[in-house]
Amino acid sequence: TLVDGLKRQGIQNTQVLQALAKVPRHQFVDEAFASRAYEDAALPIGHQQTISRPFTVARFGEYALEGRSALGNVLEVGAGCGYQAAVFSELAQHVVSIERIEALYHKAERNLNAAGYRQVVLRYGDGLLGAPDQAPFDVIVVAAAGLEIPQALLTQLKVGGRLIVPVEAQSKQVLVTVDRLSSD
Repeated sequence: TLVDGLKRQGIQNTQVLQALAKVPRHQFVDEAFASRAYEDAALPIGHQQTISRPFTVARFGEYALEGRSALGNVLEVGAGCGYQAAVFSELAQHVVSIERIEALYHKAERNLNAAGYRQVVLRYGDGLLGAPDQAPFDVIVVAAAGLEIPQALLTQLKVGGRLIVPVEAQSKQVLVTVDRLSSD
């Protein structure tokens, strides 16, 4: 199974594994890729974007929960097809997800509703601006790599909060976590 494969790759957090087991990934991929929905692979979702590998989503979940027993308020930048938001809604009390590509915003909305994840607050817009009206966040997860860490997001973390962001460094992606230790 998908969960067994994730365990073999080193994912150990029980909450994360249960969340990935619960979310019906096949409802978030295009019908043409439904037979591959439970492979540990990134699959096309249109607009030169992909649904993240389950391993990547699991690793984000582990980083988010590291040192925490639960998550309160989470912001996801880059909703894509809605899959990662669904997984995080199994881990957190409140999830806000922002998508900048209008067609993907609508796809995420359809997918989340069809899979029963109506509690996710989905927004269309520039996720790098965050959601100041919903802040502060325990965790902010950025789905796509950029060249630098967005300052607007750092200010929306609560003290003790964590930003998880892939950053381009020397022609490869590096996953960076930033913990906010003070209100400065």
